[in-house]
Amino acid sequence: MKALARFFCGSVLFFASLLAWPAPIATCTGKFPNPITDICWSCILPITIGGATIANFGGQEDNGGNPSSPICTCVVNPTIGLSIGFWEPARHVEVVRKPFCLPSLGGLNLDPGINAPEAARFTKAEGDGDGGSFYQAHFYINPVLYWLEVVTDFPCLERGSFDLAYLTEVDPLWNDDELTLLLNPDAVLFANPIAVSSCAADCVASTVGFGLNSLFWCAGCQGGLYPMDGQVQYHMGGVRTAALLGQRLTAKMHRELLAWGWHGSRGLCGPYLEPIMDKSAYKTQLTYPIPSTDKIDGKCCQPFGRTTVLWGAGKEYPVRGEDFAFMLFRKRNCCVGY
Repeated sequence: MKALARFFCGSVLFFASLLAWPAPIATCTGKFPNPITDICWSCILPITIGGATIANFGGQEDNGGNPSSPICTCVVNPTIGLSIGFWEPARHVEVVRKPFCLPSLGGLNLDPGINAPEAARFTKAEGDGDGGSFYQAHFYINPVLYWLEVVTDFPCLERGSFDLAYLTEVDPLWNDDELTLLLNPDAVLFANPIAVSSCAADCVASTVGFGLNSLFWCAGCQGGLYPMDGQVQYHMGGVRTAALLGQRLTAKMHRELLAWGWHGSRGLCGPYLEPIMDKSAYKTQLTYPIPSTDKIDGKCCQPFGRTTVLWGAGKEYPVRGEDFAFMLFRKRNCCVGY
């Protein structure tokens, strides 16, 4: 009887110690994107001169914002030439669980000792089974066509090198829905059922093409663009959440005037301020943990807001596959001449 009592007490203490054991800390893993195997180069297409397509295959998508005339002129840097349009891989965004973890730099841990909230998934207080989440995110400058020297002496490529441009860990607005209203006070105008339900139209539009810029508060099938922080109300898979936060961070860069417009007639002679992001100016491609290089209907890049049901399936797995990175292909129009 005493032996049974000792066994019972020991078992209780053992399981109690398991419950008291601290939760495992998110690991930091990653892989620098291989430009040969991890980037879908067909996303650069189509290439246009004016309103005419001169190069395309696989039905690559375009936003239809090309200048109609093939002839262009610039006054600041006097130029008369051809109006060229293409999609430039120039930015990179990643969504991570562990603060200061950089998967796109091979899993480099850049922690300088600053306290920053880790990723979390939680159940809502009303207990209806829905759960939210929070992630950190990073924004990179990555003009891969230039630093690979794929095309030489082409004036339309942004010049520069791979560089880390923004860390949300040091941004107090990224972790606070109320504080981020300083950046997007217009969010209060769209916190109503009518504005939220209208995002269904943006979901349909981005699934068959590009999102609706008139519904600039919507993030397509991923939900709402506001608030521009790392808090996600409804977590429905890592890929979907990462796609939403990648779109939010890009919009945040535009709102802070750290990202500019490079497309359309206004972009022929150089970049211009665009505080409200043009959703149709970006296509994304997942590069980590599993690069989306397999084509769906001939395409492996997705416009902002497109449903992740098809292209996101099987791209998330435990531990090493719960951080995500995307290459951003930016629409570029440029006047090339003399």
